[in-house]
Amino acid sequence: MDAQQLYRIRLAWGAEGLRRLAPVSDVIVIVDVLSFSTAVDVAVGREATVIPWRWRDDTARQRAAEIGATLAVPRRELSGETPYALSPASLTAIPAGTRLLLPSPNGSTLATIAASSGAVVLTGCLRNATAVGLTAHRLGRRVTVVAAGEHWPDGAGWRPALEDQLGAGAILDAIGFDPSPEAWLAIAAFRAAGAQAATLIADGESGRELREAGFGADVEIATAHDVSQVVPRLIDGAFVDARAWTRE
Repeated sequence: MDAQQLYRIRLAWGAEGLRRLAPVSDVIVIVDVLSFSTAVDVAVGREATVIPWRWRDDTARQRAAEIGATLAVPRRELSGETPYALSPASLTAIPAGTRLLLPSPNGSTLATIAASSGAVVLTGCLRNATAVGLTAHRLGRRVTVVAAGEHWPDGAGWRPALEDQLGAGAILDAIGFDPSPEAWLAIAAFRAAGAQAATLIADGESGRELREAGFGADVEIATAHDVSQVVPRLIDGAFVDARAWTRE
């Protein structure tokens, strides 16, 4: 048994942590600050619908065509013909009503695993931390917040990510009751970072990688705290604003 089951509010890291706690969770919150969760927040805030997809391959194109969705492309393939990507900056003007298929081997994979558990699935980031935390508190007694972490670009494996620890800590802080020791430590890290959180993330491994690749605007958007009231909830395979829903 995972010892965090003894607590109502937990922090899991990555897919394996999620698999261990998902069966005993009423609500699961996926946190992938750079950039899945932030991209979903921006798009849903524009009244678009986001369909997560695990693979960046031909299956994504096929699925988008099957359901009549617009396909988000890799950042480096952004163009006038393909204007949307796993890039929050590319989504700031996405039209309301757009159905966006968003390939993401990290965030979308976690959303898929979470959905199979039957729990309510939300995604959150720094931008909407308080709104997501309060909604998670309202929707269930047992809440697992999942810090996605990152994968080394050379295929060397998974690693924790400070931006996801801080994003998870911000959401857990808003939930505010009976945290596990792991959750408490994430809360403490968020509180300790304070006004320096944006700088820490920008200078961290993932933030620096994005900035050096020319995507500094994505980091700037992702590090804004509590500027959004959007609560993306996975309903029938797509993220929509949870504020339009109530718990059954």
